[in-house]
Amino acid sequence: HVQLVESGGGSVQAGGSLRLSCAASGYSYSSYCMGWFRQAPGKEREGVATIDSGGGSISYADFAKARFVISRDNVKRTLSLQMDSLKPEDTAVYYCAAGSVGVGLDEWRYDYWGQGTQVTVS
Repeated sequence: HVQLVESGGGSVQAGGSLRLSCAASGYSYSSYCMGWFRQAPGKEREGVATIDSGGGSISYADFAKARFVISRDNVKRTLSLQMDSLKPEDTAVYYCAAGSVGVGLDEWRYDYWGQGTQVTVS
């Protein structure tokens, strides 16, 4: 069955960095777009970054531009999110997702979701 397992979350001080990873299994990873989403307490889930199946097309939410970098390894079946210059407002649960409807930060494009990893910035 499909599994997306996030790791790499934790607590960090403002200005610090974290690298999130997502390990995928149970589906044709290299055929799917992948995305990172986040949900802060009391807020709706929002898109962070997305990458197409081959890694050639990437899109970021405005708040992620210049601070976050999404990447994927289709051999290892992993997705990463390098987050630098973290701010307290980046505190959220971060989810990876796999979608078959093309690159985009809309949740409806994504078929599979991980359980999330907590990022806390103080």
